[in-house]
Amino acid sequence: MANSVRALLALFLFFVAPGFAATPSPAFAAVAGGQADGIEMEQTLYVQAPDFPGGGDSIVLVWLPEPLESTCLGRTMKECFNIDYCIRTTNPKGPQCRNLGIPRAQLPRYPANMQPRRAISVVLRYLDNSHGYDKLKAFYKSADPSSLSRLSSDAAIRARIRYNSGSFEGFTVLEVVSAP
Repeated sequence: MANSVRALLALFLFFVAPGFAATPSPAFAAVAGGQADGIEMEQTLYVQAPDFPGGGDSIVLVWLPEPLESTCLGRTMKECFNIDYCIRTTNPKGPQCRNLGIPRAQLPRYPANMQPRRAISVVLRYLDNSHGYDKLKAFYKSADPSSLSRLSSDAAIRARIRYNSGSFEGFTVLEVVSAP
């Protein structure tokens, strides 16, 4: 019973509560409780359509570690995140690391102190037209939906982000600088 109440509360906080806010956040941080003291930077992010039920007008943005970019282009976000996991894991024989479509010996290596330390995605919801979100929304609406199912340089944007490192690594989109 307690677990059911917790699950309902979590669903409420994730889906309903932002609608009650006077000015809903334009982006959900990739981690809960994004830190305000993160590092601001400009990065290339890949636009993806949500692959979860009820995605609606949500837009998914993916930030890839530089060594992973060439390996992931043309793959789905899920395939790319499995490859990322298999690069970082201490259990390379796990189920996620089977049938990657690339031999393990050909997986890229991650240098120490790389940012980000792993592939990260963020779901944008309740976007207004400020901070360049109008450019992102216009691109998303005009893009062929099938072109947003695989990571592609044709669906890449430049954005100012706040990167939060540490145990709760993630990012928050501050501004869309350019869109295709």
